[in-house]
Amino acid sequence: MRLRSLGVALAAMAALLALPTAHAPAAQAADAPLSQGKTATASSEENAGTAAGNAVDGNTGTRWSSSFSDDQWLQVDLGATATVSQVVLNWETAYGKDYKVQISADGSSWTDLKSVTGGDGGTDTLDVSGQGRYVRMLGVHRATQWGYSLWEFQVYGTTTGTPPVQGGGDLGPNVIVVDPSTPNLQAKFDSVFAQQESAQFGTGRYQFLLKPGTYNGINAQIGFYTSISGLGLNPDDTQINGDVTVDAGWFNGNATQNFWRSAENFAITPSNGTDRWAVAQAAPFRRIHVKGGLNLAPNGYGWASGGYIADSKIDGTVGPYSQQQWYTRDSSVGGWTNGVWNMTFSGVEGAPATNFDSGPYTTLDNTPVSREKPFLYLDGSAYKVFVPAKRTNARGVSWPANAGTSIPLDQFYVVKPGATAATINQALAQGLNLLFTPGIYHLDRTINVTRANTVVLGLGLATLVPDNGVDAMHVADVDGVKLAGFLIDAGTVNSDTLLRIGDPGSTADHSANPTSMQDVFVRIGGAGPGLATNSVVVNSNNVIIDHTWLWRADHGSGVGWDTNRADYGLRVNGNDVLATGLFVEHFNKYDVYWNGERGRTIFFQNEKAYDAPNAAAITHDGVVGYAAYKVADTVTAHEAWGLGSYCNYTADPTIVQSNGFQVPTGSGIKMHDLLVISLGGMGQYAHVVNTTGSPTSGTSTTPSKVTQFP
Repeated sequence: MRLRSLGVALAAMAALLALPTAHAPAAQAADAPLSQGKTATASSEENAGTAAGNAVDGNTGTRWSSSFSDDQWLQVDLGATATVSQVVLNWETAYGKDYKVQISADGSSWTDLKSVTGGDGGTDTLDVSGQGRYVRMLGVHRATQWGYSLWEFQVYGTTTGTPPVQGGGDLGPNVIVVDPSTPNLQAKFDSVFAQQESAQFGTGRYQFLLKPGTYNGINAQIGFYTSISGLGLNPDDTQINGDVTVDAGWFNGNATQNFWRSAENFAITPSNGTDRWAVAQAAPFRRIHVKGGLNLAPNGYGWASGGYIADSKIDGTVGPYSQQQWYTRDSSVGGWTNGVWNMTFSGVEGAPATNFDSGPYTTLDNTPVSREKPFLYLDGSAYKVFVPAKRTNARGVSWPANAGTSIPLDQFYVVKPGATAATINQALAQGLNLLFTPGIYHLDRTINVTRANTVVLGLGLATLVPDNGVDAMHVADVDGVKLAGFLIDAGTVNSDTLLRIGDPGSTADHSANPTSMQDVFVRIGGAGPGLATNSVVVNSNNVIIDHTWLWRADHGSGVGWDTNRADYGLRVNGNDVLATGLFVEHFNKYDVYWNGERGRTIFFQNEKAYDAPNAAAITHDGVVGYAAYKVADTVTAHEAWGLGSYCNYTADPTIVQSNGFQVPTGSGIKMHDLLVISLGGMGQYAHVVNTTGSPTSGTSTTPSKVTQFP
């Protein structure tokens, strides 16, 4: 809320009384007004009473106003392509001194219609000439200490008839919605599993949605690119008396490749008392009530390399058994039996105590900042997306209190296979959120998320593939964007950055309402050749990275040191960024490069690139090998807990990597519970962090640890 002194407020009121025409409607232009009543969006809104739509409602007693910073914008979707002849801006006291009026065909690429410098407020009537569907005012310099404020923003011209993108609608062909009375329900699960069980790099994508109720005697086996979710507002609204199972029969009892699947938002009473969820990376288990135990190992206790649990309640004991590593956040467990190398907990009731000196456990009482993933649910017969609220110092599950907001489905563009990037950007520019239904989406241009609080939610591991070297997605430096539940698969032409959050040089404080990425996965190669210099670059401050697997493929097709070249997994330039559940593997250079101040990571899992041809190929600055986790030398404050890096240099087992972790030293650098491991002697580490820590030990696959650095 704008706070003005009493004197200024009285003076402003007196001026309005003395000059009753100060914000009267502008003189009618020759052509019909096109903007009135259309969808308007803005870079920010000062408060709920100064929404963007107030500037196009035809009422000169309502206004839009922005936050108190530069740059800011207000845009209107004319609903169709138009030839624009005139733009009228009716400024309130907080006006733009320097600003531009711009036009766009897609709400992404903008052309200047008019630049104004030294504006004096009042009403600006600008004759322009241009064609497009979107028109915006881009404020460059404010005239006052407040933001930008417009009573009315009017666009005149003639339209050519391109209709707006519609929100809502059905969920497409690959979303399977069921209820307890659905006939042949077990057969539906079995049919999808038969197709997806071993389809590691296949094209099928499926989402099961279970309406609230009680489901008896089912066993939903979950294969690749398959998600199963309840449609209640709370997990206990959807009760499964049976099993939701991931096992590794397809891979001879080895669960290390059980990727890309998910379970969310239901309660399960396992048929034999314990459910099996034997997964590897990119297989989140969220918001689930297990009324019994949970087994994280495959049948026969073969190799396993996972995994992630959040916002879940397991009444019985969790048995990881052969799991090499695991991260559990903001949950409760009845017990935890063991672990192999790195088991990390934050905000988990019932978690074991830290014992990293002699065992695998790192336990934090709370998670400093968290916000659960948005999810689709049914409110009666209407689909909505629930967006949970941010929590600080979180512990235990977020439900059934369910602080947050609900967004009706008609405020989402429901993206279905065949949709183009142009239409997706048009929907975003109209102010719609995105719900990607299961499928593979080839992009010929970058998806641009520019509006604060936009939700981009994927179902069934919806997959974005950038073509011709474009970046897949850019997120502007705005508050509260939520990215969740999708996979970005690099294209055959090198992209600079697959996902960029915030523009380079972003400086805004988003601590009150951070942007988050959750269950957002990146793959370079495996399904075919893929190339990307950077997987994810975070420029915005305060971003929450909650469970991601950034993977340069070590197997599949299109795999080779240069065939699926990808130098960096995650680059963090923003300040006060928090990562909870960070899995990053096999990049040609640094897997993680952290350049922002006051960054924090809780749990990190890494393997170095298997296919480094020799030590010379990865030697730089006199150092052999790029650290898995590098904090820039200029950083003065950084803290991390529960970090592991493994080497498996199959192309040249003689490589001795200098260290797994490289960080500056100083009072603000605090690294807790680090380990490095040589997998069967295929390469070695000389140290754990910098020049501290013992070398790895031959072929014994025994961790070398540092519990505190410096």
